[in-house]
Amino acid sequence: MLGSDIEPLDLICQITDTLVLAKEKHPGQRNNLDALCKRYSVDNSQRDFHGALLDAEILADVYLLMSGGQVTLDISATAAAKRDAPQDAIANMKDRHARTKLRVIRASDEEVRLHMKKLRSIEQVAGDCLWLREDDQ
Repeated sequence: MLGSDIEPLDLICQITDTLVLAKEKHPGQRNNLDALCKRYSVDNSQRDFHGALLDAEILADVYLLMSGGQVTLDISATAAAKRDAPQDAIANMKDRHARTKLRVIRASDEEVRLHMKKLRSIEQVAGDCLWLREDDQ
């Protein structure tokens, strides 16, 4: 649940639902990521399991092909706003960003203890744990 001082994401930036876009472009067809990869000849051979990072990288390639591709090197929201919006809209966008506060939720002592216990168990099994090495420095 969002706190009263946190704005919804869609008020801060543009959200594009690629499934909706795919259904609009290809009605009545399968529009899952594998089908889109096949349709747009995007290599998804590394997709043996559904990992979020790999899926996001593949979806980015599909999106660029599906939407007609990137037309400029500057993909920032500010550049788009300058191109498409009047100056007062740009000022409002900057003001919204300045007012947006991110909530920081710190781990409790018990959560930190359980985390360290888990890292030590990884170290016992694997013989090394990168996160323990970083924490020790």
